[in-house]
Amino acid sequence: MASTTSTPLSISSSSTLIDTKAATRQSAANSSQMVALPTLPPLSIQSQSRAAKTTAYCRKIARNVMAMATGEAPAEVVATTELPDIVKTIQESWDKVEDKYAVTSLAVAGGIAVLATSGMISAIDRLPLVPGVLELVGIGYTGWFAYKNLVSKTEREILIQKIKDTYKEIIGTS
Repeated sequence: MASTTSTPLSISSSSTLIDTKAATRQSAANSSQMVALPTLPPLSIQSQSRAAKTTAYCRKIARNVMAMATGEAPAEVVATTELPDIVKTIQESWDKVEDKYAVTSLAVAGGIAVLATSGMISAIDRLPLVPGVLELVGIGYTGWFAYKNLVSKTEREILIQKIKDTYKEIIGTS
């Protein structure tokens, strides 16, 4: 809680108000020792090095622009950062694709299909009994699949062979 202390005021003969605490604060400030703050390094050294770096960078850009305008190859590449391996792999794969228009169209169609499916699933989820019924159907099918394919050793081996054959059909043999 804040304390409410009143500052004593006195009235002098000339009818002006005098703050007596302010006078004691001024006298205390005059009697205390002065503390010097550490000084910062000169600004000119920092600004000169920054200006030199900026000037050198701008000159590189100007050389590259002039080289591109005349049709020559730029002397230096401004961006010297190395790309991650995943980006290099994607670029190499994209360069190998012959029909880029078809791949791009399939990617856009896939994105639209994902959005449409998401909207349809959220609409079905809002219906009163349908989500519960679909969950029961999923649990039932999972149980039937596990009973039919995973209980005996021979059925597991047949299932594993089917998966390997399907994988070979999709990937192809090389």
